[in-house]
Amino acid sequence: MFSGAPPKDDHQTAIELSLQESQAEEIELNRALEDRAARVKRKCYEAQGESCSPADWIRQDGWPVGIHNMGNTCWFSAVIQSLFHLPVFRRLVLNYCLSERILEKCKSHSDKRNIAFMQELRCLFALMVGSTRRFVDPSAAVELLREAFRSSEAQQDVSEFTHKLLDWLEDAFQLAANGNSLEDKKENPMVQLFYGTFVAERTHEGKTLSNIEQFGQYPLQVNGFNNLEECLEGAMVEGEIEALHPDQTISSGSKRWFSKLPPVLTFELSRFEFNQSLGRPEKIHKKLEFQEMIYMDRYLHKNNEQTHNRRGEVKRLKEHLTVLQQKLECYRSYGSGPTNYPLADMLQYMLEFACTKPTTLSTNCQSSSQITAPYITHSVFNVCQPHLLTSCLSSVGLLSQCHEPGDAGPFDSSTCQQKHSSSQRMPIYKPFTQCRPPMDAPPHPAPHSVTEEELRFVKTCLQRWRTEMENNMDELKASIDRVSQALEGMYSDNRLCQVPYRLHAVLVHEGQALAGHYWAYIYDHSNQCWMKYNDVIVSESSWEELVRDSYGGMTNASAYCLMYIDDRLPHLIAEDTDDETGQVMQGMDSLPPILGRYVRQDNHWFQQELREWEEQLYQPPQQEPAAPTAASTSTRVPSKKKDESAEPVPQPGPAQEPTGEQGQEPEAELAAFQEEYSRLFELSQEETTAQQDPRLHHALVYFFQNKAPNRVIERTLLEGFTDRNLSFDDRSISIMREARAKLRLIKPEDMDMEEYMQWHDDYSLFRTVFVYLLTGLEQYQHGKVSEALNYLNHAYKDNTMLLRRGEKRGVDQSLIALYRRRCLKELNDNAATLFRSSEVSGVEEGMIIMNEAVIPCMHLMSRPDMISQEDLDTMEAIRSHWCSYLEVDLDDSLQLKLGEFLPRVLDCSTERVVLKDPPTVRSKVPHDLCSRLAAIMESITNTSVVAVK
Repeated sequence: MFSGAPPKDDHQTAIELSLQESQAEEIELNRALEDRAARVKRKCYEAQGESCSPADWIRQDGWPVGIHNMGNTCWFSAVIQSLFHLPVFRRLVLNYCLSERILEKCKSHSDKRNIAFMQELRCLFALMVGSTRRFVDPSAAVELLREAFRSSEAQQDVSEFTHKLLDWLEDAFQLAANGNSLEDKKENPMVQLFYGTFVAERTHEGKTLSNIEQFGQYPLQVNGFNNLEECLEGAMVEGEIEALHPDQTISSGSKRWFSKLPPVLTFELSRFEFNQSLGRPEKIHKKLEFQEMIYMDRYLHKNNEQTHNRRGEVKRLKEHLTVLQQKLECYRSYGSGPTNYPLADMLQYMLEFACTKPTTLSTNCQSSSQITAPYITHSVFNVCQPHLLTSCLSSVGLLSQCHEPGDAGPFDSSTCQQKHSSSQRMPIYKPFTQCRPPMDAPPHPAPHSVTEEELRFVKTCLQRWRTEMENNMDELKASIDRVSQALEGMYSDNRLCQVPYRLHAVLVHEGQALAGHYWAYIYDHSNQCWMKYNDVIVSESSWEELVRDSYGGMTNASAYCLMYIDDRLPHLIAEDTDDETGQVMQGMDSLPPILGRYVRQDNHWFQQELREWEEQLYQPPQQEPAAPTAASTSTRVPSKKKDESAEPVPQPGPAQEPTGEQGQEPEAELAAFQEEYSRLFELSQEETTAQQDPRLHHALVYFFQNKAPNRVIERTLLEGFTDRNLSFDDRSISIMREARAKLRLIKPEDMDMEEYMQWHDDYSLFRTVFVYLLTGLEQYQHGKVSEALNYLNHAYKDNTMLLRRGEKRGVDQSLIALYRRRCLKELNDNAATLFRSSEVSGVEEGMIIMNEAVIPCMHLMSRPDMISQEDLDTMEAIRSHWCSYLEVDLDDSLQLKLGEFLPRVLDCSTERVVLKDPPTVRSKVPHDLCSRLAAIMESITNTSVVAVK
């Protein structure tokens, strides 16, 4: 570590300088501690809207510390957390030290700024190591950084901030190195850790030109690529530069090769581009995959010859793969008309048509085996177009025999269309009183006459051709698989898997180009799990959650920066160990002594802060002055009158001031009530869209939109200010006490508490419905259809109760109904597939799905007050589907099963169904609900058009 220590041969001088350094360092740390103590009573609640008690401010043993968002500083938290949790970098910062001699030489503004920033960063890192706070205050370091940017209000870009941060750190460590020569810079620990070099080559007029350049964060384009490997290939190899005229020399495109990779390799994903037509930047939401482990061998300059040969082989294999895929597509989509069909299916249809004999339905009951085969043939030909049939028959010389002149025959287009439409919706017949379909079932297309010799000839040709087509397709598929495997394994042999890099951190951006939110996923190497760092909230995560938030393409969240570390260097993630015992040092033991004293002092301040908070909170309120007059009791929170449409909050004036012996009501408290009232009222006027619902933010927004009585609104507002968890300073405590005093002035006869509780119960139920809906949609998107249906059933049932009391009391019912029908159809199809499998376990599973999911849902849908035409059509389709099995020759056991539950499917009104309780739902915090609503609605509207009021 660079500490600027003097030569060891002058022992006395070394001791004196060391004492001077310690004294100077302690002075700086004490000054920082005093500044932090002045800010000790800052806001300690989370920006997400969750109120917390003092116990929630206390860090759990061994749990990482969060960083408080000071306003548009989530970028700071994301980057600092990713660097702090890299032990090698954390040691560099904590042990950073400058001698008094070097400090005296630092006269420039930039040197002083860099030293001040390093000092604040050391303090911040020390607190993140040993603080007893659940989250720490980064404002001192943030303010220094903000001064370097033009605007302190604009949300900073992660890459911009990281570039600035690395520059400052490099300069600060260069001061410790006490030199500016090229050799000195190579010894800079920041350069050694984060910077690498690459060789840029290009050929011009037969000559190879090259130069070596240094890089820190390596930029990668996202557009046009599907994964990180493709991005790197695109960055390493640029296209050919063609000459404008034949007589001009052609220059090849440039190539890049990494000559030295840094231990910490950072990729900056370019997810923003400037839209020239709109005149503003836009975010690229394209999906981009990346892996936890990548191998950098093929991008190294020392492997350029081997990689060059393999790239040529990859190009050849990709061209061959394209040809194979095109040939296979010709078999899958055959025909010269506007609509194409699989060739093997066409030959099979012709074979079935040629073998079909004209059928006349008798009035007598037929056995199920007699009616099964014709109906299968009929269903096959319903999808066959007349011109397709004609062209195929013409090819085998059968058209003249199957279609006599002057007769419409079986290929009349209008007749086929009528038959097709009539087959789409078969009438429901009673399965236990009829043994065959209704008499108006259409006849099956068949040749009018065909001899045995003709039939044998046609069957032989069609069967042989179909076999040939299937064999050709199988060969093509096998060839495609072989080529794909060769491409996947091109760089997978051991010779090109010697330089592994493991993913350490992913910086995520959610939002658009001009606004959004940042957080980080960081791998915990000790516990081998992923952690999510979202400002003050630190939670354990998973690779699946990281992929969902980082790949992009689903929501407006995507990875913005990837940080990989060299997996061959264990010291990068090794924790500090004691030199004598060799044991790992954790917490305060890993800090230098002076930083340890600093953290202990801050922890002392924190304990004092908690004690003061408790004393102020539980201190009994001062005795109220003389009994208030009527004027004082009427000084309630301003509310909107029924006949007013102007400003909802009247301005305070003399008429509103209370009278009494003690003087007038505090203006600060009244202003706080009015400000909160105005904010929520304005929020209630915002439009409800598919992506946002203002009612989720606060109960008062819900009450405003549903025209709740003024007394309910007033009491709700005041009770919001009495929450002891919101008492952060003297002013907050004063407002809390004033709100409690006003609540005591509301007499029992002034308030109908049953009405008041009913309004709050409705709002609680409204948010529960929203949680059920969002969870159901999320489960549906993840393929958990049965769980999704249960949530949607509960959402629909509870929402119906709310909508009976008012249009804006609940959620738009059409969205719940739409996805409930989709889940119901999918579950019914799954149950039918399992039933047809005839396997004991499959049949039992299918019956469980029907009894526990499908039939209860149909029972709810069939209620007169909840049914719609779309629901009726869905239930009719399900019933027709199961009735069709009566025509199939089933095993006795399957027939018994079908007879048991089919009556329940046909008539759900006789069922007494109790819904399963849904599992415990996720948080109902407003911020969580709003972000989940925006994410899921953007996801489903990208795949299907859903009209939501």
